[in-house]
Amino acid sequence: MSTSSARPFVSVKFTPVGRSQTFLLDDLALDPLKLGEKVVVQTDQGMAVGTVATHIPALEARREPEETDRHVVRRAKREDIVSRLKQEQQEKDAYRVCQMKIRERGLDMKLTRAEKLLDGSRLVFYFTAEDRVDFRGLVRELASEFHSRIEMRQIGVRDEAKMLGGYGSCGRPLCCTTWLK
Repeated sequence: MSTSSARPFVSVKFTPVGRSQTFLLDDLALDPLKLGEKVVVQTDQGMAVGTVATHIPALEARREPEETDRHVVRRAKREDIVSRLKQEQQEKDAYRVCQMKIRERGLDMKLTRAEKLLDGSRLVFYFTAEDRVDFRGLVRELASEFHSRIEMRQIGVRDEAKMLGGYGSCGRPLCCTTWLK
C-alpha cells in the first residue's frame, strides 16, 4: 500500500500459486493492512476472499489513476473465512464429480479447476481441449447435481499453467504465474 499516492492500492492473491491482483483501498483508513491479512474484495465476477500480498513500490509510484470497480470491501470476518473454507471443499467435490461425469460421457477435455463464487451463485469449471467440445448435456447434469448456475470456460495450456503453477526449465517459478500478463 502506498502512502504517497492519493488513491492507495493493495495487492491481493486468491490462491497460493499465481500472480497477485491490485485492488483499490476505499476509505479503509483504519489500520494499514498487514501482509498475509485476509480481505473481502469486489472483483469483476463478484465478491471474493483473498490474502494481502507484497507489492512493488516502484510500480505503485508509476500507477496511473484509473476508475475501477475492483476494490477492497472490508477485512475478512471469521464468517467470511469459514465460508471460503467450506467453498474450497465444495470446489474439490465439484471437481471430482465433474471429472467423473466427463469420463462417463467420454468427452475429449481436461478439467483444470473448479471455482465457486463467494455468494455461491455460480460454479465455474475451467478446462483445456484440443477442439471444440459439446458439453451442453454435461452442464445440465452438473446444474441438477449442484443446484447452481454452471459455467464452462475453455482456457489455453498457458492459462492452465498459470492456474496450476509449476517450475520452468530454469528452476524458477513459471513466469506466467509470477509476473507475465
